[in-house]
Amino acid sequence: MKHVKALLIKFIASLVLLYIILGLMYELTFAEVLLLSAILGVAAYLIGDMLILSRTNNIVATIADFGLAWIIIYWFVDRMTFNNNVFTISIIAALVVSLFEIFFHRYLANNTLPSEGENPANRNIKYQTEVAEEFTVERSDDKSKE
Repeated sequence: MKHVKALLIKFIASLVLLYIILGLMYELTFAEVLLLSAILGVAAYLIGDMLILSRTNNIVATIADFGLAWIIIYWFVDRMTFNNNVFTISIIAALVVSLFEIFFHRYLANNTLPSEGENPANRNIKYQTEVAEEFTVERSDDKSKE
């Protein structure tokens, strides 16, 4: 249930932010922004939040979310509009979504993602290797020379 709540928060925030930027400023329809928010929300949640954030930190996950958001928004806006300035539109939208992601990652770390003790993938396993003193082979005739 925690993941559904987090995904819903991400979807609603992305919908509002993308509608302000893409809908009001660049005239995408609400249905197009709704579809883009759903695609971006699910992809960024699975890749950026569950895979990258759970194994790294907030900065790395935010950078990855920016790249993913830019690619998805650029591809989507390029196919939905006749605007020649798709690169700038997608950069602005990806930056705004990434700013939201900084705070969303903090929420996930505190409320949704398991702590270090709960996740077996984050265990600090220490392996000990055996070390021997005999690195070279000594022949018996070498000992007699000394």
